[in-house]
This record gives sequence, C-alpha cells and structure tokens, in this order.
Amino acid sequence: MGGGVLAGSRETRNMAPPARYCVPGERLCSTEEASAGSGTYARHGSIFASLAGCLQRCAEGGGLPVVSVVRDADAQLLPGVGAVVTCKVCSINSRFAKVNILYVGSTPLKSTFRGTIRREDIRATEKDKVEVYKSFRPGDIVLAKVISLGDAQSNYLLSTAENELGVVVARSEAGVQMVPISWCEMQCPQTHTKDFRKVARVQPQFLQT
Repeated sequence: MGGGVLAGSRETRNMAPPARYCVPGERLCSTEEASAGSGTYARHGSIFASLAGCLQRCAEGGGLPVVSVVRDADAQLLPGVGAVVTCKVCSINSRFAKVNILYVGSTPLKSTFRGTIRREDIRATEKDKVEVYKSFRPGDIVLAKVISLGDAQSNYLLSTAENELGVVVARSEAGVQMVPISWCEMQCPQTHTKDFRKVARVQPQFLQT
C-alpha cells in the first residue's frame, strides 16, 4: 500500500494531491518511506492516518518526503460513527450483508465505500431470531447507521437496529418497486407478492395495519 502512496517523488508542493482519501487508523506507508506529518502518526514502523481526509505528500529537501492527511472544502466526505448513510446491498449470506455506501446524510459520496451489516446488528430485539435473507436482498437501498469506522479497506460496520433504519427501496422479482405493508414485509403492487424485509419507518403513511 505504501508504494502507491509515495509514487512520483518529483511532485512539487504546488501540484494537486493524489485523489486518495483516508480513514482514521488506515496504514499509509512505512516510516522508511516517509515521515509522519499533520493528521498522521507513526507506530511500529508504519505511518497511520489520525483523521479522515485527503492524503498529501510533499518532498522536504533531500530527506524523506512528509505524508499528511488534511481536510478541506473539496475533500471527500467520509462516514463517521453515528452518521446515517444510504447504501445498496451487494451480497448476503447467513451472517451478514455486504453493501456499498452511496450517501452520508443527503450528501453523495465521490467514492463508494464498502460496509457490512452483521446479523446481530439488523434488529434491536430478538437478535438470535434474525435471518439476513428475510431482512435484505441484493439491490435493496438501505438506511443504516455507522457503528465502526472499519479498517484500511474502508469496510465500515453498519447497523439497522432502529425503527427508522432499514430497507427504503426494494424491487420485486418482476422488477417493480415494492411498497411496505408492515415493519417486516413489502409487497409488489403488480403481482401482490409479499417479501420479507427489515423495513425502515420512513413512510408511515404507506404502512398498512
């Protein structure tokens, strides 16, 4: 990972930084390749990001280049703990759902970040009875909350264990957008087929009792 960070040692201070965005705790490179600047820290021979922002590298005379992580108005917005995000389900298995994070709040992300919703984080109650395939399906659009910043691969841990969180858009096998009919079911208005989902309470006027 470090080799890609420091490519182009002749880059001047005035050139635009590489389009790389970092999350806190992400390993940037070895201390043999660079020195830790602002927004970073060195530990056990490696340099890590201490904040979320854009990676910059600048040469310092004949010495090692300095790597920094900075925030600016044009920097990528990154999901933080407690943020509500909009994501799209990519795949599911019996233990978790894998998603791509598309929005933080109402702000679209410049880059897609990966996230995981574990089975135990889907609902607040009866966690041992939760089944992932009855909660999400690939292609679903889900509102979730960030509970962990994840790792160097930006694999955030997400939760839908609140009434307002869960599936907001899902399509039936017929390709028609389904409507919520309860907190755990959605229905295709064309075929009237019902499917299980962990439904978000964002449109209560459409819910049937």
